Amino acid sequence: MRIEVLNEIVDWINDTNAATPKILQLYGQAGKGKLAITHTIALQAQNLGMLGSCFCFSCVRQHKQLHTKLFPTITCDLADRDICLWPLLVEVTAKNHSLRDMADIVAQWEELISKPLNKLKGPPTGNVLVVIDALDESGAVGMRATVLKVLAVHCGKLPANIQILLTSRPLMDIGEALNTIPHIRARSLNATDMEVTMRDIYLYVSTHLNSLHDTFTDICFQQLTVKSGGVFKWACLACDFISPRIGAIPKDCFHEIMSHAPGDGRTLLNEMYTTFLKDLFRGSDEHQVFGSVMQQILWLKEPLPISALDFMCDRFPQKDDCYPVGFVLNFMAPLLAGASEVSIPIRPLHASFYDFLLDEKRSGEFFIEQGDAHRDLAVASLSVMQDGLYFNMCGLETSYILNSEVADLGKKVQENIPPHLLYSCQFWATHLQGAAFDPDLAHLVRGLVTGEKILFWLEALGISKLIGEAYWALISAEGWLQVSLFM
Repeated sequence: MRIEVLNEIVDWINDTNAATPKILQLYGQAGKGKLAITHTIALQAQNLGMLGSCFCFSCVRQHKQLHTKLFPTITCDLADRDICLWPLLVEVTAKNHSLRDMADIVAQWEELISKPLNKLKGPPTGNVLVVIDALDESGAVGMRATVLKVLAVHCGKLPANIQILLTSRPLMDIGEALNTIPHIRARSLNATDMEVTMRDIYLYVSTHLNSLHDTFTDICFQQLTVKSGGVFKWACLACDFISPRIGAIPKDCFHEIMSHAPGDGRTLLNEMYTTFLKDLFRGSDEHQVFGSVMQQILWLKEPLPISALDFMCDRFPQKDDCYPVGFVLNFMAPLLAGASEVSIPIRPLHASFYDFLLDEKRSGEFFIEQGDAHRDLAVASLSVMQDGLYFNMCGLETSYILNSEVADLGKKVQENIPPHLLYSCQFWATHLQGAAFDPDLAHLVRGLVTGEKILFWLEALGISKLIGEAYWALISAEGWLQVSLFM
């Protein structure tokens, strides 16, 4: 772990000089250790009572317009830390209920953060660190532009005790917007002394593989360190690949990795991912199963756990695409969070893995194309709703009170509306929009919108605080049917 970089960040947080930049931008290519550094700093700040908020963008959740959730989330987190903020926020949101979901990011900043913080009376309550992780995964350049504008133009006026740690890959639009701003200090991990980087990677490798000291000498650890080329993610994957597991001999795995030709960071990651997947899926049939399952995962609009993925997969129109998801993902824990737990949503441990799978030049035989993914997920979602929706799913005693007045409504929703059903209610129309016309799919749409199920769907969205999705879904479905029938 980048000890010098960590110390540098800590010094920046503790610097009381008024001229100290309000934002520290930490950037570097994939695999350079940004995530590990950020999590370490956030954990230390939390233990010291200094963490104001930690917001992580994700490439698998870009559809959720997370850039519009950034400042409302930070505001709520800051209010949880300083109770004096709550009445100020209540006053603001009472006048404008749409602030939390509006697309005007600058207005959100002014009304939810800038004005309330400036109205606070009394001395500041110690240093407060706000972490914004993986800004490069916040969506398209246009979406990111307004967030960058707030960071570049408005964040310099933050109270003296509030600082922002920002991480991203070195994208051109981010660099152009932030690199010359006086209140922003840019820190490149790519420029970190390679000798220091190699020292830290050696420490990681030798510690992680310590149990194999009878098999590997210190020279082997040094060879792995050199092979990493300074890419932390490669070192992590290499250690996982070499670690003892059924059907694999550590020494053979070591030689397999060392046989790769040298390359830059991106090439090294490509080779490591390919090596991992070739070891797991060796025949054409296994490749097909892997491709089918990963296609489902990659084109989901929100990560789902294995139990929900199995439920959806069972309702795909082509039965030869129905594979036990857990069986396929069981050995992919070094690549995917949730791969060994049926109830934890499946997510990439590193964004570069999804980038790899979606780029045919990088992944080759493991390339995942979209195909009929949206059709399959639309069919599955509509089938799930047809089977799972019914009147008063949460067993509420009366319909004559507001949802906000129902005791433990969130708990009731969680207990009675499983993840696969909630996902289907929220995203069936999104997948429909991406699917080509299909008579069977049109029949399922007609079954939902012309019968009583549509009322139960609205009920499920309402009690899940997602009723805003209904209007767009119906308009979208109408458009799909009209265009498809015309064609």
